[in-house]
Amino acid sequence: MKRAVVGISLVLAVLTLASFIAGQAQNSAGDHALPPAGNGAPPLSNPLKVALLKWYLANQTTTFPVGNSPYGVCFDGENIWTANFGDDTVTKVRANDGQVLGTFQAGIEPYGVTFDGANIWVSNVGDGTVDKLRASDGKNLGVFKLNVPATWMTFDGANIWVPNGSNTLTKLRASDGQNLGSFTVGNSPIATAFDGANVWVTNGTDNTVMKLRASDGKLLGTFQTSPGPLGIAFDGANIWTANRGSQTVTKLRASDGTVLGTFNVPLDPYGIAFDGESVWVSTDFAVTVLRARDGALLGYVNTTQPTVGVAFDGANIWVAGFGLNAVGKL
Repeated sequence: MKRAVVGISLVLAVLTLASFIAGQAQNSAGDHALPPAGNGAPPLSNPLKVALLKWYLANQTTTFPVGNSPYGVCFDGENIWTANFGDDTVTKVRANDGQVLGTFQAGIEPYGVTFDGANIWVSNVGDGTVDKLRASDGKNLGVFKLNVPATWMTFDGANIWVPNGSNTLTKLRASDGQNLGSFTVGNSPIATAFDGANVWVTNGTDNTVMKLRASDGKLLGTFQTSPGPLGIAFDGANIWTANRGSQTVTKLRASDGTVLGTFNVPLDPYGIAFDGESVWVSTDFAVTVLRARDGALLGYVNTTQPTVGVAFDGANIWVAGFGLNAVGKL
């Protein structure tokens, strides 16, 4: 399925990775043949899942309509937000029942959404801006110009970090949007994660991930991944990247960037999230679940349509259904 971001070289560079021929991944978790969905272990370590009687891997029936072509997804403590690339909006959905609480204007081609504790930040590919929306009511509190495509951001407790089309990572002060500096990274930076002290960024066409110190942006290391790293997540000790160009996921030790494993995830992995025990990976036609401890394949959820952004709300995984104009609650 064509998933175009027409005219934007940064995102085109990443999306064309989907056409690569998948090779044999080293240290793989197993065959490409996936076990049936619903074989999850009892969620005894997650009280919220126990309270919800969630003794299954994932809910395969619950989706809620949002805007057109949602990409990014985030959780604000009560609600799920989606960046709707196709209609220049973001949608706020109540997490407990999926009720749409509002749809709010963003910039051109919104791609990512990030929560800072009080506000939602929206990165816009089409006009190179970042919007700050008050989470309580969606009011726009500011529009900050980067003049280059802005992609998937992260929050470090005080600042918003924005990868962008000039092969830099821009640091915006969350309180007022003040630009605190832009730091050179690799080619086609696309997504970021914060590990408590450092910001990590995937470089889609360099096949690397970089680690920058959050306090001053100093580069602490550049580490090789499998081809086409896109989504990125932190599990409390390790960094995980979804490698769209090689049909794999890579696990790196956050302390020193050592690669701890590369695991097969077919169907063009895109986004990635950690739920406290497992790593969830969105792909073109399924969501794959890996055990964080060792990368073992736990199962998959068939989606039939492409999924992109992934977020965890404390009990459930949410995925953006790009082709369905919906968000799924798993």
